[in-house]
Amino acid sequence: MAMRGALARRQRGKYQDVWPINEAAARPPAGWPGWPGGKKFAFVLTHDVEGPDGLEKCRQLMQLEKELGFRSSFNFIPEANYAVSRQLREELAGDGFEVGVHDLHHDGKLFQSREGFSENARWINHYLKEWGAKGFRSGFMLRQMDWLHDLDIQYDASTFDTDPFEPQPDGVGTIFPFWVPVAESRNAVDGGQRIEVPGPRAKDRGQETEGFTSRRGYVELPYTLAQDSTLFMSLRERTSGIWLRKLDWIVEHGGMALVDVHPDYLRFPGEVESPRTYPVERYVELLEYVRHHHGGAYWQPLPREMAEFCAGIRPPRPNVPGRRIGMITYSAYERDNRVIRYAQTLAARGDTVEVIS
Repeated sequence: MAMRGALARRQRGKYQDVWPINEAAARPPAGWPGWPGGKKFAFVLTHDVEGPDGLEKCRQLMQLEKELGFRSSFNFIPEANYAVSRQLREELAGDGFEVGVHDLHHDGKLFQSREGFSENARWINHYLKEWGAKGFRSGFMLRQMDWLHDLDIQYDASTFDTDPFEPQPDGVGTIFPFWVPVAESRNAVDGGQRIEVPGPRAKDRGQETEGFTSRRGYVELPYTLAQDSTLFMSLRERTSGIWLRKLDWIVEHGGMALVDVHPDYLRFPGEVESPRTYPVERYVELLEYVRHHHGGAYWQPLPREMAEFCAGIRPPRPNVPGRRIGMITYSAYERDNRVIRYAQTLAARGDTVEVIS
């Protein structure tokens, strides 16, 4: 975190034209019908629980949001250094909140290989079913969006409109949710057939989980307000001003304001001050600002409710102007399949690619 913060602070000026606001991201999807109930914008709250400290703060955070009239989703790591009790999951659901799956181990290795991801997807699908979860978010916002069709999810939340400080910094370039269909080639292969997925530790339990049905697509929910870890830990912001400025811009363009707040980094009253935490008042300021400055104008769904709405209309991803990409390789281009795949993938998404080999 310290190294990422130092790098982010040095590079901040370099990205001021695309962060925290990328004007190009305001373009709505083709045929966009607007938000339910004629609301002006959508406001979605999510939380990634990174460790035992964050787990201990979940109930306190849930109570705070309830008192202010909001609901959120809590994403837990299935196989981390903490265990999520059934009691907590049921308590969250019973109070109108949502539980999601956050990666598998959160070690940055989920997308190292296609074969490895397919194997891990079996374990992730087990937890999705056991927890009754409909959504997924990867660790460190790493992603291969086509691979996520292996998961039995209604939505993914592993992307952002713009965030050059992330390890995989390419944003999706939109402040709207969008539909990610299964490629036609994949449909021809599995066509929605059932995929048998043995659950984790099946041998220990002496049983296997039932198969899941593969989907024809999922809804992508990019976060559009900067992560709290970026603002208050990396960039060392002292106020919630960047959140509020970006929120007003999203409201102006009728988009989706989705934020990812980590309970681990929140410092509630009475807790010892630490460089790894920030005052919970910064988050409260955001919630209070929405209530008092935009009251009556926002739809505040859970992520799964947003996904259900979007699945009905399947908004396409807005066309984002391609970038100019330069690649340099110390090899013969025609014989380097790795470089060829990279170049072709970038070109297929609309980028202009030049390779010096």
